[in-house]
Amino acid sequence: MGNSHSHNHSHSHDDLKGRNLIISIFLNIVITVAQVIGGLLSGSLSLLSDALHNFSDVISLIISYIANRLSKRKASLQKTFGYKRAEILAAFINAATLIIVAILLIIEAVKRFQNPQEIESNVVIWLSLVAILGNGFSVLLLKKDSETNMNIKSAYLHLLTDMMASVAVFIGGLLMKYYQMFWVDSVLTFAIALYLIYMGYDLLKDSFKVLMLFTPDQILVEDIVKDIQQIGAIKNVHHVHIWQLNEDEIHLEAHIDFEENITLSQFDVILHDVEEMVFYNFGINHVNIQPEYGKCGDKDVIVQD
Repeated sequence: MGNSHSHNHSHSHDDLKGRNLIISIFLNIVITVAQVIGGLLSGSLSLLSDALHNFSDVISLIISYIANRLSKRKASLQKTFGYKRAEILAAFINAATLIIVAILLIIEAVKRFQNPQEIESNVVIWLSLVAILGNGFSVLLLKKDSETNMNIKSAYLHLLTDMMASVAVFIGGLLMKYYQMFWVDSVLTFAIALYLIYMGYDLLKDSFKVLMLFTPDQILVEDIVKDIQQIGAIKNVHHVHIWQLNEDEIHLEAHIDFEENITLSQFDVILHDVEEMVFYNFGINHVNIQPEYGKCGDKDVIVQD
């Protein structure tokens, strides 16, 4: 038995989201190819590291696009939730790749710092400018949806950090051109990598919590149980499970022990009160309650298998 206060996005908005992802994919493929060629010609590690990050952007954007398309597929008898978790899985994968790329960059930065090499700074400067413009445009395209969608946020973070990395590479190119500070190439690469780890960790943690069916951080199970037990006729609430399916759905499952052997119509009235309470107080929009009366078992344990 349950309730659905779910909010569905319009098809036109989903189509716009997909179009923005495709544009960003195309831009980052162009930037990646240009930076690889430029990095090899100039000998710049920071430019090659930026190209590697851009390539990870391409992969993350493709993953995000596929997940976005899958999430629209309807449920079936074999897939009763459909692909609603596809975007959460994509966010987890993209956050993990951010951190992996960062570790690889740190290793290369340390190696290059020990053996600095002269770099053709003009190529670095111009290609970093191209990357700033391309990634900056992609960031603007995805910014709005990143605020409400974990999958789009993962792609947005890839692009945002890459734009900032390109700014750092640009500054490094100027320092190398006018002050021959070639060691700055490695230092900037190291700084970029640390920032990637910082940005990727929170998203990795949040998406992991959703995939593991953890209770959302903003919800306290004890508060929900206390509020529900204040409704008349309810004796006890136990066997509680609260999990987040995706950005739009938070589910509550619980057993409720009643004071009296009430009728089904009476239960429906109480169920409606429970649904309204948990939706407006805690944002829970899917409720499944198992009613009980005089059933043996441990009613003092709130959470149990």
